[in-house]
Parts: sequence; C-alpha cells; structure tokens
Amino acid sequence: MMKFGGQSVRRVEDERLVTGHGRFTDDISVPGMVFGVTVRSPYGHARIGGIDTTGALAIPGVLAVYTAADMAGYGEVPCLTVMDAERPTPRPLLAVDTVRHVGDPVAFVVADSREAARQGAEAVEVDYDDLPAVESMPAALAIGAPELFPHIPGNVAFLWEAGDAAATDAAIAAAHHVTRLRVAQPRVAPTSMEVRAALGQFEDGRFTLTTGTQGVVGMRDLIAGRVLGLPSESLRVVTHDVGGGFGMKNFFYPEYALVLHAARALGRPVKWTGERADAFQSDTHGRDLVSDVTLALDADGRFLALKVETDVNLGAYQSQFGPYIQTLAGGRMIGGVYAIPAAHNRVRGVLTNTTPTDAYRGAGRPEACYITERVVDAAAHEMGIAPDVLRRRNLLRPEQLPHRNPLGQTFDLGDFPAVLDSALARADWQGFAARKADASRRGRRAGRGLCYYVEIAGGGGTDEYADARLLADGTIEVAIGTQSNGQGHETAYAQVVADRLGVAMDRVRIVQGDTDRLERGHGTGGSRSLQFGGAAGIEAADALVAAARPLAEAALEADAVDYADGVFIARATNRTLDWQELAQRTPDPLSARGHYKVPRPTPTFPNGCHVAEVEIDPETGVVAISRYTVVDDFGTIINPMLVEGQVHGGIAQGLGQVLLELVVYGEGAQLITGSLTDYGIPRADMIWHSSNRSAASSGAAVSPGGMKAITLPKRRRVPDWILPN
Repeated sequence: MMKFGGQSVRRVEDERLVTGHGRFTDDISVPGMVFGVTVRSPYGHARIGGIDTTGALAIPGVLAVYTAADMAGYGEVPCLTVMDAERPTPRPLLAVDTVRHVGDPVAFVVADSREAARQGAEAVEVDYDDLPAVESMPAALAIGAPELFPHIPGNVAFLWEAGDAAATDAAIAAAHHVTRLRVAQPRVAPTSMEVRAALGQFEDGRFTLTTGTQGVVGMRDLIAGRVLGLPSESLRVVTHDVGGGFGMKNFFYPEYALVLHAARALGRPVKWTGERADAFQSDTHGRDLVSDVTLALDADGRFLALKVETDVNLGAYQSQFGPYIQTLAGGRMIGGVYAIPAAHNRVRGVLTNTTPTDAYRGAGRPEACYITERVVDAAAHEMGIAPDVLRRRNLLRPEQLPHRNPLGQTFDLGDFPAVLDSALARADWQGFAARKADASRRGRRAGRGLCYYVEIAGGGGTDEYADARLLADGTIEVAIGTQSNGQGHETAYAQVVADRLGVAMDRVRIVQGDTDRLERGHGTGGSRSLQFGGAAGIEAADALVAAARPLAEAALEADAVDYADGVFIARATNRTLDWQELAQRTPDPLSARGHYKVPRPTPTFPNGCHVAEVEIDPETGVVAISRYTVVDDFGTIINPMLVEGQVHGGIAQGLGQVLLELVVYGEGAQLITGSLTDYGIPRADMIWHSSNRSAASSGAAVSPGGMKAITLPKRRRVPDWILPN
C-alpha cells in the first residue's frame, strides 16, 4: 500500500515559486556578463544584399556584431525528422542570403548593457530585396506560387500515408451514408509565461549553456554534435526553473549557439533574453492544419471507414520534430477508440513564409481527436442520431481489446463505454433541455458539446536514468533525467521515492537539469515523465539501499541487515541505523544509479470524455462556460491534485484555441498578431467564473479502476502561505 502515492500532497516547489524564490534563466547574473540582442528580418521573404554593422559598432558599449559569415563553421538548426530526404530545408543559425519569415535572425549584437545591445541592433543596416511571399497554405499551393526553396517544387516538403487507401475507398463507395467535412485547426503561439533566455559561458576550454529546456541531455548532444561539431563532454547544459514549455522548449534555437560563440570570442559570459515580440516571431508555433474528412456508416450508424486528407503548415523550415507531429505522432490516432474497419490518412507538409511549427501540448494527438470528433458530430446530425448514442454504438468494448486500428496503433485496455456513461451522468446530459430553456428566458442561447479522446503516453525513448545520493545530513537526493516545466515533478517523484524507501517526503530532494549531475536522460515530452522517470527513481532508490547494506552491516557489526521504513536493522538484534546516522558514519558520499528500461516502446492510452455547456449573449457575442465536466481514465494516480491541475490547464488551453487564439499573417507574410495586444489568451475569469453556479460538482472523484472525474471549481480561497505578510 502506497504511503504517499495516491494522495493530494501539496506541491513542494510552489512556495519557492510563488514567493519569488524560483531561479529562472534571466535571474542568473555572473561576473563580467554582457548582453545579446538578435536582429530579425522584418520581411516575410527577401534576399539579403548586404549587412552594414558600422553604425552598430559605433554605439558606446557595443562589443561585437555577428553575422552569417562569423557562424560559417557551425552546423545548421537541425530537423531530426525529415520525411523526404530529397527535400530538406536548410536553416542556418543566421540567414546567409535569404530570409524566409518575419523574425528570421540575420545578426546578433553583443554589448555591455541590454540597452546598448538594443541600440546596436537598431543600428544594424540590412539591404533587403523584397521577394514574393506565401502567407498561407492556399497561397503556397496555388499554381505558380513563389517557392521557398528551389529544390522543393510546389512548396510540398513531404507526403505521408498510413492505412489501406483501396479498402477505405471501397467501403465509402458501398456505404449507406457518407459524411464529408472540412476541419480547420488554427495556428497558435505557445505563449509561455517565461520567455526563452540563454546564458553562454566558455571557461577552461569548455562551454556551459544555461537555458530553459525540457531536457538538458538531448539539448547538449544536439548542440555539441550537430551544431558545434564537438564531443558532448565539451558542453555542459544547465536548466533551473522553467516557466512553461508546452513542447516549444524542447527545441534548439539559434540563440543557444550564438551566446556560446560570443562567449568564446569575447572571453566573457553572454546572456540573451528574448522579449515577447521575439517569442511570437521565433518560438515554434503549433497546430495550423486543414483536413478533408470522410466518414462512412451503415444504416444503423455503424462506422465502416474513415478517410482523412490533411495539409499541415510547416512554416518556413522543417522544425526539429515538425514533420513528425501530424504523421507518426498523431497520424495513427485518427479514429480514436472507435471500431472502424478501414481507414486511410494522408498528410501533406506545406512550406509557407511563416514561423516554423512543431509540437504543442499533445503534439498531434489533440489534432487527431478534433478531426475525429468533429466528423462524428456531423454524422450524428446528418443521420438524426443523438451524438451520445452514435458514440456509444461505435466505441470499442472491453472484450474487443487489444485492438489494432487500421493505421497501425494497438489499444491494449480500457472501458470506453463506461467512461462515456459516467461523464454523461455527471454532466446531467438529460437535464440540458431544461437548462437551455432557462437560458432562453434570460436572453441567452445555450449549446453543448461532447468529445471522447484518447492520448498516447510514454514517448521519447524506452528508458530513463536516475542517480540517488545520500547527503551529509541524511537527505536522499535523486537526480532524474527529465525536466519539469510546471507539471510538479519535484512533488510526484518525491512521493514515489519516499514511498519506496519508507522515509518522510521531506527527506527526499529531487534535482533535474544539469548534464554534469546526470549525464544521461531523455527529457520531458510525450507524456513520459512519471512512467519512465518515476520508475528510474524507484530503481535508483533500490540501488541505494543495496549499496548501503554493507556499510550498515559494518556499522552495526552484523552479518546481515534488514531494511524497512527508512531503517537498517541488524538481523536477530534490536540494533538499528537510519539514513542520517549512516551518513554520519560514511566517510565517502554514497551514490547509486538507476536505469529503467523496457525492451520495446510500451505506450499507454489515457482516455476520457469531455462535456461542455456554453451560453452566448446574442447581443454581444460573449461566450460563458456554464458547465464543464471531464471523466478521465488515467490508471493509477500518484497525486490527484497534480492531475487536476494538468487537466485544468489543458481545458484552459483548449478554450483559448477555440475562442481566442489565432496567429494571423497578412499580405507579404507580415505577422499581424505579434503581441499580447493582438493575440488573445485565456484568462482566469474565463474559467473560474463566478457564474459557474450550475456546475455539477467541484473537486474530484476516483473510482476503484482509476477513473477520475472533475468539473471546473468555484473560486477558492488563496492558501495562507501565498498571502503577503
């Protein structure tokens, strides 16, 4: 029985973060530090005739201005998932002769103050020859459209397919009813609270990069091997606290190499901190795809075939995992957990003069869910079948599992109809008519939506590493090769390790984010952290106990010792030794390595059902979320409070995408939504709304099988420890 697991333990990191004691990259200052600013293209597409740095170098305090010529010896910004080797999209650290989107970096100015660096950046003169630009996929795919790369005709970087096209087309041709729908998903900007920043240092022939990442080891190996052309041990990467990532901070950006180059060239630490304008122009965007969807059904509403043809906007370059997101990551999840005999999915990667796109919270799976659920709703409407009935009729039943879908994904277990029924009951699905009538009497229009989703968790490798150390005061420090960027890793991992060792949680300290502390690890992404990182922490805890046994035997003068609840016990005696006492008797630090590994990828499939009710004021168009219910099947839950927080965050970002968020490019591929004045993001009062009086419940309920239901809570009292003195 887990002592700490399954409990809503308060996050151990929160007090540090909300009282201003977090340590983010821009908080760090080191002696002799200077500052960098990136000069970015104001054009969506242009030739570079020349760059004049004379005026910038004349600014007092400016130390250097770097251009593509200075970076010629380095590698490019890599794409690790090119789908068509004949159609790469070369992306230099600084533009050589062509810029392909607003924000493409062309120079890097370093000065002894941020203000001087900004002034220097403004003084760099670039001779641009404006070129025709394509700001959207229709523009890029039009006959005779300007092409971003001469070796990529038609701006199509790849064509990917999965499933059986012939069987799918045959089933559609013979079907009783066919629903066809075009589904568009907007481009969104991740908009993390903490903008990207980087600090580069070069001392004693070795680089150190401090930056907010989702995994330091992967970043080290990529920069050292692919960009610097050096062995991995020549670079140390450090990540402290991270103010949000959502996938975007998994990737390498030019500034990470630029600060290292400048630090070596100038012999001084160099810090770059992006501004919000940098983020909108250069951080990878998410989504931006259009799908033509065809669903075939028999006379009873049983699904026969699903055909999807998607164009995905890759932006100006294929980003690190950009081609992977709508193909191998999410492309095989089309169709969800419905029984569909035949399916075919075709994805076309399109280049435009816009910021590159890549993984964004869910990395292709939310997109697949949206495509599927939209066409299911349309089919229900066309056939006159209630949307809940049509879903229940086609959901895979437990006795049909494991089930391999036509796109090659195997779902192992679950009770999807039970989750659906639980969500409908908790949402009072049958009571909606009365609530709709009440809204009408108040001058509002009420609507509702239903969605069944399935995720895939456990990506990013088949193993993970952890290192456990016994510190001098008896604290057990565990380094794990992932990286928290808001999820609560310090708490969840401490719960798991403390439970395994039988010690109090405050005796366990979790550390992440330093390649010198732990040189192996696969980082955070693909919903893998607890599945692999938690298991590696358990392995490290067990290894530490094994390493401590002979020391405890010697200290207790015993032939054998037992271990339980944080105490070593000399067998057949009453002599004991705890970790603190052992640390005091151990001259050398005690450490042990944990390595959790599975022979092949073993994904899990969290799934659930969302039910939303909204009210719209027809005079103002203002939308209010009147009820929102979620039932999730997550299996074993370590910390329900952390789970609720993650689900709440996902709901918030989903609402933002539906109601507010849209990156817009105009004529000449000019970025229109380049600031928070123009780009809308969800705010607290949109979710925890005082009018949320009709929510079915607040808090959470967990069934014996791990099923979890939540609704958005009312506003809660701020904990005392957050309030100022």
